[in-house]
Parts: sequence; C-alpha cells; structure tokens
Amino acid sequence: MNALGDRFNQMRGRTRFVVCRLFIHLAGDEVAPLLGVLNHAAREAIESEGDLEVMGEELVKICQSLLQSDAYWRSAANEGDVFWDEAAAGDYVNELFTDSAERYLSEPYETGAAPTADEPLSLPITHNLVVMITVACEGEVPALETDLSQDDTLRAGLKALIDLQYRGSFRAIQVHFSPAQLGDELTDDQLIEHFPELIPL
Repeated sequence: MNALGDRFNQMRGRTRFVVCRLFIHLAGDEVAPLLGVLNHAAREAIESEGDLEVMGEELVKICQSLLQSDAYWRSAANEGDVFWDEAAAGDYVNELFTDSAERYLSEPYETGAAPTADEPLSLPITHNLVVMITVACEGEVPALETDLSQDDTLRAGLKALIDLQYRGSFRAIQVHFSPAQLGDELTDDQLIEHFPELIPL
C-alpha cells in the first residue's frame, strides 16, 4: 500500500502548477463603476461558498470589464512561480492571499447595508482602483509566465485568464480590490505606500 501511495504521489508530482498574481491600477473619473462588477463577483463567490466554477465565471466578467476599461490603465505588476508539488503551490496561493488581504482597504464588500443616519447620501468617488487577481492552474500558460507591465502583455494575460476558465484549468481563484466599496478612497500617496511594485504602463 505504501509503495502504491508513493507511486501515486510521484505521478501527482509531475503535474505542473502555475501560481500567479496580477496587479492592475486604473485611474480616472470612470473607474468607480468597476467596483460594482467587483462587488457583484465577491457576493457571488460568497453565496456559492467559493465554488470554483462560479468564481471562474465571475473572473471572466472581471477580465472582460478590465479589457473594456484599458483606457484607464495606469500601472501594473505581476509575480508568480511554477511548482511540481500541489501542496507547495497551495502554500504559495495562501501566502499571496494573505498579502493581498492586508493591502489597503482590500477586503471584498460582503453586504448591501444601507447607509446609517449619520452617513452622507453623496459618497466621495475614488479616482484610483487596484485590482489584484491571484490564480493557480495546471499546465503551461506562457501569457501569464512573463512580464505583464506593458499594455500588450497585460491584455494577453487577461485574455489568457478567460481562456483558462473555458479550459477548466483553474485550481484556485482569488480577487481582491482596493478600495473595496463606493465611498472609500485610495489616494495617490496610499497607492505608492501600499502598492510599491506597480510599474507605469
């Protein structure tokens, strides 16, 4: 039985896992509506209890919205690694998740609570938005395993994420965004402080 288990683990060890995280910074008066797309995706993920198929469908919508908003792209960055061990890939996903969650105002908005009496009816609109997408998938993804800090490679990377959903290759999907809801603001100084890896496009 032990020998059988060892052979099974060796077979699994030959599976190639790609784990990567994309940062996309958008700026301008029209970036706030994207928060609606992102918050809807967050609610769907919560309601489905993290069902990977649902999260993949929502990621497709997010990527399509980002591609349609390319006029507002200002900077980007990406990082990642390749693993031949599923547990090691999972540990790295968890590490990236923890880091993303600790970024400024990057918790997904989970409720549709109405404003209280002491809250203003008109909310300030942020002019900066950072979307952080972390995925793990099987196989090779050349469009994600490269520098995405240029318009053309970033566009190709987002299209590759859409394709991965249709191929059923995802093993993990996480999306964080800052600020997390309408009314929160991400200032230029906060952008520099909390997202130092961003490279101007």
